[in-house]
Amino acid sequence: MTSHSDEYAPSTAEWVRNQVDKVTEAGTTEAVDIMGMKVVLLTMRGAKSGKIRKVPLMRVEHNGVYAAVASLGGAPKNPVWYYNLKADPKLTLQDADVTKEYVAREIESAEYDEWWTRAVAAYPPYAEYQTKTSRKIPLFVLDPIK
Repeated sequence: MTSHSDEYAPSTAEWVRNQVDKVTEAGTTEAVDIMGMKVVLLTMRGAKSGKIRKVPLMRVEHNGVYAAVASLGGAPKNPVWYYNLKADPKLTLQDADVTKEYVAREIESAEYDEWWTRAVAAYPPYAEYQTKTSRKIPLFVLDPIK
């Protein structure tokens, strides 16, 4: 029997469950895309449940470092996974068929501006999402665990 802490809890969003299932079956994130653009798969611990959570996000990468954009399509609130990373910043990220461990840190100021430009370049709808919401869309940089 698996312990509670290693139990995987699928997303309540059908499209997320479908994408996670496809990646898991194929063994690579190349099996899915969002609007024809590449995604990465983040695996983290749920802040409230303590269970394993998986979420596909747009691939925003620069020199082997990744960013996670908490856009929720420009919704007025942060996505649930934002609070998961704030509670426990350790995660794994799968890009194609490579999975590594990272630590997420929320960024601000000049570092934020630099990564926001990269995020919009990787996925142009982010710019539109920011105009839909009064909150500043949070950005995490995912530093690899050496």
